[in-house]
Amino acid sequence: MDSEYIRGSLYKQIYRNEINGYIVALFKIKETNTNYEDNIINITGVLPSLSEKKEYILYGNMVNHNKYGLQFAVSSFEIVMPTKKEELVTFLSSDLFPIGEKTAKKIVDIYQEDTINKILEDKNCLSVIPRLNDKKIEKIYNVLKDYQNTSNIVLELTKLGFEMKESLSFLNKYESKILDTVKTNVYDLIDTDEMPFTKIDEIAINMGINEDDERRLLALIIYVMKSLCFNNGDTYLTLEEIAFNLSNYINITPERLDYLIIKLIRNNKLVVEDKRYYLKKFYEAEKYITDRICFLNDIENSGTVSVEKYLDNEKFNNICYDDIQKKAIDYGVNNNITIITGGPGTGKTTIIKAIVKILTEAYHLRDNDIALLAPTGRAAKKMMETTGRSASTIHKYLGWNKELNIFDVDEYSPNNEKYIIVDEVSMIDTLLMEALLKGIRREAKLILVGDYYQLPSVSEGQVLKDLIDSDILPVIRLKEIYRQSEDSYILNLAYDIKEKNISEALFLKKDDYLFINSDNDNALSIVKEVVKKAINKGLNERELQVLAPMYKGINGIDALNSTLQELFNPKSDQRKEITYKEFIFRVGDKVLQLVNDPDNNVYNGDIGYIEDIIISKEKKIVNQININFDGNIVEYTPEKYINFRHGYAISIHKAQGSEFDTVIMPIVPSFKRMLYNKLVYTGVTRAKKSLIVVGDPNSLIYGINNDYVDNRKTTLKDFIINKYN
Repeated sequence: MDSEYIRGSLYKQIYRNEINGYIVALFKIKETNTNYEDNIINITGVLPSLSEKKEYILYGNMVNHNKYGLQFAVSSFEIVMPTKKEELVTFLSSDLFPIGEKTAKKIVDIYQEDTINKILEDKNCLSVIPRLNDKKIEKIYNVLKDYQNTSNIVLELTKLGFEMKESLSFLNKYESKILDTVKTNVYDLIDTDEMPFTKIDEIAINMGINEDDERRLLALIIYVMKSLCFNNGDTYLTLEEIAFNLSNYINITPERLDYLIIKLIRNNKLVVEDKRYYLKKFYEAEKYITDRICFLNDIENSGTVSVEKYLDNEKFNNICYDDIQKKAIDYGVNNNITIITGGPGTGKTTIIKAIVKILTEAYHLRDNDIALLAPTGRAAKKMMETTGRSASTIHKYLGWNKELNIFDVDEYSPNNEKYIIVDEVSMIDTLLMEALLKGIRREAKLILVGDYYQLPSVSEGQVLKDLIDSDILPVIRLKEIYRQSEDSYILNLAYDIKEKNISEALFLKKDDYLFINSDNDNALSIVKEVVKKAINKGLNERELQVLAPMYKGINGIDALNSTLQELFNPKSDQRKEITYKEFIFRVGDKVLQLVNDPDNNVYNGDIGYIEDIIISKEKKIVNQININFDGNIVEYTPEKYINFRHGYAISIHKAQGSEFDTVIMPIVPSFKRMLYNKLVYTGVTRAKKSLIVVGDPNSLIYGINNDYVDNRKTTLKDFIINKYN
């Protein structure tokens, strides 16, 4: 338990999340072992409903928040049961109980310091008090029992192996029923997604549940299916896959597996169709996307705008559009749904800008009639810079609630924009696309833009690919490259990779491209020398980005970051630094955000720079790291350091939606299991001005020729085709 505490009562509740119990409140301090001198303090944490009439001991840490000053971050609590005679009289005569001070004093005079225990042991002991009727006795007993239960439930859960935060969260969600839920079937808790199966399983085994208990096997099947779908990007599985992976945990007969699958179907957890085994949420998501997309495709187009009269005007963007680009703009302006796909340099961004401008002028649209969206903060910022209009991440647009992992904007309260333009659609997974379609007007016109050949989403599905491959929807394919000078080779290289056109040119030096031959053992030292030369030429960490496919290993992202930090931001007496696990963070460090944090307007894949490290001289106040994300300062206390890591080297997946002036990309034999065509293509297309590949020719050729990523099992394409057949 934390050594710091504050004792007192609730003064005022400012905010409370009713589902997970996270609160912000003002707390009136009666006693504390901190150096805090005021009698009111701001508290934050996961707690049950606090009463102004009850006394609590809160355990935790003092936190110095830049905006709100000193706060007490609560990690655990106790409800104070009074023990001294005068305290007992005051307590029993408070508004919580139906008696006054005189009656309270009579009770305490009889039972002394043991008053509460005596009442809880036998409420009828109060019948000796004159004029105390059965109704009042019942009320006194129930209040004391409620007092006792809250503390006992949390204590019981922590004894079983739940952490305090988990115990409090489940108490808020299930209230007094949580112990019954845990004892009846602790595996029911996996439905909340608040605890991993492995942790629940460990608690269950410790509670004496057998490995082949039906409750465990049902939960294990769901866990195996979730893991497989996420790891492979699939939205459905085969029975053979499920059985094989289940055998890593336990051996069960095919007959018993069939029985368990039927039970999961009846329990509304699974859907089986055409020998495809779906977790229900993926089946419903693909069906919903199909219905919404086909609805837009089927309703009559209302647009009659002649885009030619805008595009033929020399003043319009000062750009000469070719026929296919004009067609893309025409589709985008006049169709209910349009998909525009093309590689780098084909004019996707220019087309978005033209569509927005024509729609605005033709229909006299206001800013809130068009939503510009992207999956990442950097991609949204790029749209904003290109169009001159506000753009947002999809998560922010839909009001993502991080604590509950739900969207506030849904089919019951959708946003009202008439036109939705989404860039970098290849990054959007099945569940996010479902959420987006639920969060917009049913008849809103949809323009989806992305690169078919880029990496698919990190999570389940391949939405852009499936929509295009259905051959049902209006798709414009951009092929002509415009964004390149005569001396540029990078974009030609990208298209050669896409077509698997391997030639000697792949290894020859160009003005904007260099391949440096290397093996596993010397790749890191070569990258180091290349970066040193770049720094000597005046490049900084904002202009140069190292990309790699893996975190671990001698050439992995972690090792690269350690080396690059010493080049770009070496140890210095003038720079504050702090150690977290195996990482050393310094003021000035380039860092990468790893999770979405809508409360602070920072998202997975955003790159920032450490602006300040506040190292507390007092043990009672925790340290803090402040990171600047393009002018947005986000504060991190130690429990949130896990949300970012160094960003001198990042994964190719995390680089999607971003571009960098200079990219250095190691491609070595130790990366072989992660190398495939779309990954190499995506890495290459992140470079705007210069690309340096450090690696082994055979590994690069292997990666270009490896197409395994195209084997995701999804049914969105089939559902769309079947809708019309």
